[in-house]
Amino acid sequence: MAIDKPAYIKSYLNGNLKKVAECAFNMLKSCSICPRGCKINRLKNETGFCKTGLLPKVYSFMPHHGEEPPISGQNGSGTIFFSSCNMGCVYCQNYEFSQLGQGREVSFEELADVMLDLQKIGCHNLNFVTPTHIMPQILKSLLIAVEKGLDIPLVYNTSGYEFAEIIAMLDGIVDIYLADMRYSDNEMAKKYSCAYDYPQHNRRAVKEMHRQVDIAHINRNGLIRRGLIIRHLVLPNGISGTDSIMKFIAEELSEETYVSLMSQYLPYYNASSFPELSRRITEEEYEQAKESMSKYGIYHGWIQESYGLERFAGIHIKPALRKDDSK
Repeated sequence: MAIDKPAYIKSYLNGNLKKVAECAFNMLKSCSICPRGCKINRLKNETGFCKTGLLPKVYSFMPHHGEEPPISGQNGSGTIFFSSCNMGCVYCQNYEFSQLGQGREVSFEELADVMLDLQKIGCHNLNFVTPTHIMPQILKSLLIAVEKGLDIPLVYNTSGYEFAEIIAMLDGIVDIYLADMRYSDNEMAKKYSCAYDYPQHNRRAVKEMHRQVDIAHINRNGLIRRGLIIRHLVLPNGISGTDSIMKFIAEELSEETYVSLMSQYLPYYNASSFPELSRRITEEEYEQAKESMSKYGIYHGWIQESYGLERFAGIHIKPALRKDDSK
């Protein structure tokens, strides 16, 4: 059976990809591509909250074998870690490049070549980690890469602090959304990520993602070709608001949504300055999070068996409980 081409191939052929890329790029003149709304001219290399001007900055790229199984598969996910972020998480595990800005600026042609190199070595998809603040630059590079033969699915691996209207621009371009749902409470989002309006924007954005690609579609080889996967990092002391998020997923998206329930929290970066965040989660806290999944009928996805895993060590996930196993 022939495998469907990624959505962006059709968009490239009908001219929509070029149109969207140009529109998004023009938005950098008074940057409004994320809820920060900095309104600075990034075309002139001015910088705002994300500390990123015109060119994208890349920290590293590689075949990643530690993502959710349908994304990593056997050959790995072609992961590009972009520097900087539109979030300001005090516990960021990737703080060296997400918060401190380590990495190297690359041209659009160089970024396109990275995409093609990851395809050439057999990666199942391209996984853009923290793409929000450089979405226009990614699209500009994508145009170049498609012209040179790129044809593997795209994973938009986002913190979820997005404008739904910007996500709507990616309809027919992105195949797979891997989106965080980090907080359900505004005050928590403000205190720990400098993003008071995160819950509202996050929920609108994931609803738009779901509208576009629906739940995860996993083929007979165990690989996702299209769909939405939601990641939820369980934080200590109920800070992430897990129960409210699971209720939203079940009632506003679908009980069939694939959820990756993450127990890997460790107090990185500045977390030690906040006593309530200065420890791992307990086994009891993670069990409560699993119970929330079950309570709202969410049985698709993965749970982690280990606590406090090292950065980039993989997330060691297993299928969540099925309905007939939860009795």
